[in-house]
Formats: sequence, C-alpha cells, structure tokens
Amino acid sequence: MGLVAKQGDGGGFTPVPPGMHLARCYRIIDLGTQKSEWLGTVKNLPKIMLQFEVHGEDETGAPLTTSKGDPMSISKNYTLSLGEKATLRKDLQSWRGRDFTPEELRGFELKNILGAWAMISVAKSLGNNGKEYTNIMSVNPVPKQIKSAGLPEGLNKLSLFSIEDPDMELFETFSDGLKSKIKTSPEWQSRENAMSKNAASRSAPQGGAFDDMKDDLPF
Repeated sequence: MGLVAKQGDGGGFTPVPPGMHLARCYRIIDLGTQKSEWLGTVKNLPKIMLQFEVHGEDETGAPLTTSKGDPMSISKNYTLSLGEKATLRKDLQSWRGRDFTPEELRGFELKNILGAWAMISVAKSLGNNGKEYTNIMSVNPVPKQIKSAGLPEGLNKLSLFSIEDPDMELFETFSDGLKSKIKTSPEWQSRENAMSKNAASRSAPQGGAFDDMKDDLPF
C-alpha cells in the first residue's frame, strides 16, 4: 500500500529566495512517526516530506538554479493527516482549488500529487534555535495564464519513498540528516528488527522458507 492521507541539506546549499514561485512536486518521503512539540505539548505523529523543484527567476532576473544548473529545490514536512485542522489538508485544498469530498477524506493516495505543478509562497522565518529558515508558507494552483504560456519541463524523477517498502537506492541519495531522521522512527526500527529475525531464522539449521484529472484539478 502507498502513502494514504486520511482525515481523523548539506554544505553549500543555497535556499530558494522569498517570493511566489512556480514549482513541481517531484518526491514524497515517508518519515515515519516523529516526535512533535507544540506549545509545550509533545506528541508522536506520522510525518511526511514533500519536495518541490522550483522554476523561474529571482528579483534580479537570475534563474533559480543550483551551481550545477539544476532547478533549486525546497521541501515541507507535514503530519500525515487530513483532519479538519491539518496543514496537509489546508495546503492540498488550496492547491486543488476546492475542498476534499467525504469519499476522498476517507483515504487520499498521495502519489496523485507527484508531478503536479503549483505556485508556492516562500518566506524566511526564525527558528526556536535562533537560526533563519526558508519555508513554504502556502501552496496554490497555477494560474491559467501561466498554463497557457506553457509549463517548463520537469527535471527530477518522480519518486515516493515508503518505509513499508523502501527503495534503498533512493534512500542512499538522501542527506545524512534525513536518513538519520527516518531511522529514528519506530516503523524503520521495527522493519530492521524483523529483517534481523528473518536473517537469523534463515541461517538456523532447518529454517523455514520464507487516475484521470477532472477539469483543471492538478490531482
């Protein structure tokens, strides 16, 4: 089963400049259950990361590219929930331009947003640690005028990383910090423990064998 939302990086990195940018969602990463703290309350919640490649120019007219000439990228973490107050629900609904139907709220396949284009609002903010971060503040649909003019060609391969069935080749491309974060999740640790038990069982003597878019909706 893929990631389903339900109701109920390194040195030399140049951040995307503040402003409104055309972007394409190219990767969804399952982070597993992570510890979250808000207003003194600590909760363990399932988290995901959406990664976008950004196209366009900055205020000086310079292309938004890396030193290699590739589109810049930016990500945003979400709690995997389509609850009424969930940020993921809010962003997806503003991106789609309409609310979810009751049927969709019972289980929306996140893979549907891979390859979808959006206008993202980026701003800088100060974290609790005193460091400055660049964050995606909102996700909105692409205006018809921009669509009519023609969207650029996406660069990055579309991919979804799930802890349940991990693509380890993709996992090895993640930053050390992101890999460490995923490895702290109980889902990853449970998987590792199961693999260790299976390996021990196999080594023991006599061991046992072991969708169409509607109208202008982006997804």
